[in-house]
Amino acid sequence: MNKLKKLSKLSKLSKVIALILFALIFYFAGFVVGHKNLVFEKNFVPKVVNQELFKPKTVDFSMFWKAWNLVAEKSINKLDPQKMVYGAISGMMSGLGDPYSVFMEPSDNKTFRDDLSGEIEGIGAELSVKDGKLIVVTPLAGSPAEKAGLKPNDQILKIDDVAVENLTLNDAINNIRGKAGTTVKLTVGRDGWTEPQVIEIRRDKITVKSVEWSMKDNNIGYIKVSQFGDDTTNLMQRATTELAAKNPKAIVLDLRHNPGGYLQSAVDMVGMFSDPGTVVVKEKDKDGKVQIEKTVDKPILAKTKLVVLIDEGSASAAEIVAGALQDNNRATLVGAISFGKGSVQEMLDLGSGASLKLTIAEWLTPKDRQISHKGIDPDVKVSLTEDDTKNNRDPQLTKAMELANQ
Repeated sequence: MNKLKKLSKLSKLSKVIALILFALIFYFAGFVVGHKNLVFEKNFVPKVVNQELFKPKTVDFSMFWKAWNLVAEKSINKLDPQKMVYGAISGMMSGLGDPYSVFMEPSDNKTFRDDLSGEIEGIGAELSVKDGKLIVVTPLAGSPAEKAGLKPNDQILKIDDVAVENLTLNDAINNIRGKAGTTVKLTVGRDGWTEPQVIEIRRDKITVKSVEWSMKDNNIGYIKVSQFGDDTTNLMQRATTELAAKNPKAIVLDLRHNPGGYLQSAVDMVGMFSDPGTVVVKEKDKDGKVQIEKTVDKPILAKTKLVVLIDEGSASAAEIVAGALQDNNRATLVGAISFGKGSVQEMLDLGSGASLKLTIAEWLTPKDRQISHKGIDPDVKVSLTEDDTKNNRDPQLTKAMELANQ
């Protein structure tokens, strides 16, 4: 009887051991299948050998990995695999041929977000790539760039004697930026100049208040919006509320030299002057699907006469506001045709502080006008010359005030 009990216990133990062994074998087999792109060198150090696992079926990555392995094997340079990965992603983004789709390393990502928070250390100019050229979208109001004489649509040819042809937009921005008190020399080309000129700019710490407002003569309210950042909606609410309390005859909304920013701030701004449900902008994605953004909140100055100022430095969200107010017959636009940046960028987190800023759609005005490469055409065209600037004349603002006073 005791022998039978012992045999029974041994049988149960054997089954348990067999189950454990089966589970271990099954797990190990699953690991091998799931990690078949790994081999183990001496001391069981894993090494990636099958880099093509799970790649898109229509893409052959063998050339990339061959280049990677050759560089690792033969390069005399000290290799930084992380920088190599960043460079590869940057190259992929540049292959899109879209200057607004970029890879942002952690430092670039932080700088971009700091800009929209209104904290900048540098020269205070928004840059972009247009027709393959590094272009000044606009210098920020009161910035070192503006004081040094940079203008919208200036072309930057060199940064401290380094040609910009082989620089990415992020590289150019990083080279121009620097600690307050240091200087940077920009070789600049401008329409009307016979030769490029060198402009030396002393960097500074810049805090941008995105909205400023005041009452002008004849009871006309004036609102200047320098960008669409973190504080824009709150400041616009304060501005419109304070001006509305004074029962203004009209409002002049100045969007000149405004490089844009957050879409939601643009939608909020249009909503302060328009009835709820007003179409602000249409987003058309790669499949042709259209998403419509409309105003939601009750307006603060829905019936007050509105004149909007735009120029070559009005871009992105500034163009959305101008186009929406124009298409909905809510405002008269004065100035010069805007920059023409009408694409939607989404910030996509890659982890470890890095991100992609990727163009995912294009913007259309409420009447389906394309903004990209075309810009917003003002109702009343008024130019602002260098001579005007040198002599402190502003014929665009003068015309806007004249229309507001009618």
